[in-house]
Amino acid sequence: MAKVVIIGSGFGGLGAAVRLLAQGHEVEIYEKLDKLGGRAYVFEVNGFRFDAGPTVITAPFMFDDLFVVAGRKREDYVTLVPLDPFYRVFDHHGRAFDYNGDEAFILDQINKFNPADREGYQRFMATTKPIFEKGFVELADKPFLRFTDMIKVAPDLIKMQSYLSVYRYAAQFVQDEFLRRVFSFHPLLIGGNPFDAPSIYAMIHYLEREWGIHYAMGGTGALVAAMGRLIEELGGKIHLNAEVGEILVNGPRVSGIRLADGTRVAADHIVSNADVAHTYRSLIPEVYRRKFSDRRIERMKYSMSLFVIYFGTKKRYLDSGLSHHNIILGERYHDLLSDIFNKQKLADDFSLYLHMPTITDPSIAPEGCEGFYVLSPVPHLGSGVDWAQMAGPYRDAILTFLEDNYLPDLRANIVAEHHIDPRHFQNRLNSYLGSAFSVQPILTQSAWFRPHNRSEEFDNLYFVGAGTHPGAGLPGVLSSSIIVQNLIGGADETTAAPAPTTLHSMEQAL
Repeated sequence: MAKVVIIGSGFGGLGAAVRLLAQGHEVEIYEKLDKLGGRAYVFEVNGFRFDAGPTVITAPFMFDDLFVVAGRKREDYVTLVPLDPFYRVFDHHGRAFDYNGDEAFILDQINKFNPADREGYQRFMATTKPIFEKGFVELADKPFLRFTDMIKVAPDLIKMQSYLSVYRYAAQFVQDEFLRRVFSFHPLLIGGNPFDAPSIYAMIHYLEREWGIHYAMGGTGALVAAMGRLIEELGGKIHLNAEVGEILVNGPRVSGIRLADGTRVAADHIVSNADVAHTYRSLIPEVYRRKFSDRRIERMKYSMSLFVIYFGTKKRYLDSGLSHHNIILGERYHDLLSDIFNKQKLADDFSLYLHMPTITDPSIAPEGCEGFYVLSPVPHLGSGVDWAQMAGPYRDAILTFLEDNYLPDLRANIVAEHHIDPRHFQNRLNSYLGSAFSVQPILTQSAWFRPHNRSEEFDNLYFVGAGTHPGAGLPGVLSSSIIVQNLIGGADETTAAPAPTTLHSMEQAL
């Protein structure tokens, strides 16, 4: 049995803890904040519960599998319910496109905008299955530790036109500009620019069609709490308010951690669910780093950040025309994304994600009230934007827009509110440059080109979460926990270790 220390308790860290405990290891989680979850923290304001981070649950079988490996049933811990529609996408005129898993329904939606794109959409969807099978089932749980691992898959990536962006890939099949946006916005959910993220991310469409979009009753925080309960039942130890100040190095290996209060904890393996750049730059002195120098880290491209307002109202907005997940696209698309990702400029306009979970689950708000969060992608802190000055006006502009177009008398009805900006991601979540999703998903920062799941510096330091392979999003970070489980291996070296868990075997079991 090996002693494994996990730094951070996002879904990648929680998933790794469950899997390693199930293999017989001794596992302890050290979390800086006062609650589990990392980016999936829960804010509680005036009787409202707001999920701070991920709200779109795809590939629910990956959560089910975590409980299966522990000999449990997920249904005994938390309830997941399917959503229909998956998203309601609005154009800048306020016209809505509902997206779900029913092809006939989607074709009817396409008819409202451009009937000529029906056939193109069907061809687009037909191409996403082989992309999904290669990009998700086959590659998402492979560690890509050697360059030869990348060389082996290069022909398939070329065949799948991975050199195209998601937007350009969708544009081959769909002519209407708004519909192109509808079928290309998904990289924004994992920190990518649809005009830069490789077309392999078009597989998200197939993944959603295959398993749907789900919601955890009680909020995503209920899913975090369920995993925390499972970890403790398996004998894992959870330390909250326990910030790690340093990873201790002993030659080619790491030997433990030093907490911010000076406490030292020995470990056979360390799994970092902290931001990769933060782990290297802030927790390991540069003298010990041959490959991940500060200069290399600074040269990498990082995802955008986010401005998020969490607010609750004293009235319901059930006749607002909104759904559970809403995407509100502004008139500008390419130029706005260029402002955010390339020019590092805070634009006057915005596109928004508006989450309205009380439509599905009124229990997360006081009776008769509605809970929301609205998210606007913004540049990370490399932009130099002074958020101490800009947060107030930016908040006012977003709430005014929502009041004028979707939620009448909004500001007069708000009874709970909290907002975060890029400073939150940098200062509270230790995310380099305040990036919301760590390393940006572009072709030259994918697979082998991303920070590896096993450190290139130390034999027994591993990474899970958004900054390593395969990337951000719940399926991605849970896949990284499968990789680390397989890299560390079973606790009993005298007996045959269980067969490695793979996404392929899980898919076959469905």
